[in-house]
Amino acid sequence: MSSGDHIVLFRRAPAELDRPLLQRFARTLRDDVARGATFTCLVTDDRELRRLNRAFLGKDYPTDVLSFPDDGAGIQPAVFLGELAISANRAADQAREQGHSIETEICILMLHGLLHLLGMDHETDRGRMARAEKRWRARFNLPNGLIERVRS
Repeated sequence: MSSGDHIVLFRRAPAELDRPLLQRFARTLRDDVARGATFTCLVTDDRELRRLNRAFLGKDYPTDVLSFPDDGAGIQPAVFLGELAISANRAADQAREQGHSIETEICILMLHGLLHLLGMDHETDRGRMARAEKRWRARFNLPNGLIERVRS
């Protein structure tokens, strides 16, 4: 595996996370959902998500996932979609609430964030993102995602 295959970065994330599983899932997302376009994903803690949320969105609280689309102005190749940040703390809490593993929850959050990087917005797109997320979750055998949880 080359260093380019390390899509997921871990900082202050639980040591017991199945990191190879999360790397494989990220590569699958890159290859299938993003059709080869790349992204990076940081799995970190609430403190870092709170800092990022405050710095970039003006919201002073931690959240589960943030998406930072690439504006194309940098030195990255045109096929770089952007970056995701996921809170392992939020993922662990949500996994317990939903009755599945933290890795499953991180996969759900990664898919959700990637769809945002692909330009989808569940708040404004009349269900397009929800339908896409549902199709991909079924393909990857993932339980209900963030959009369904809010609606139920």
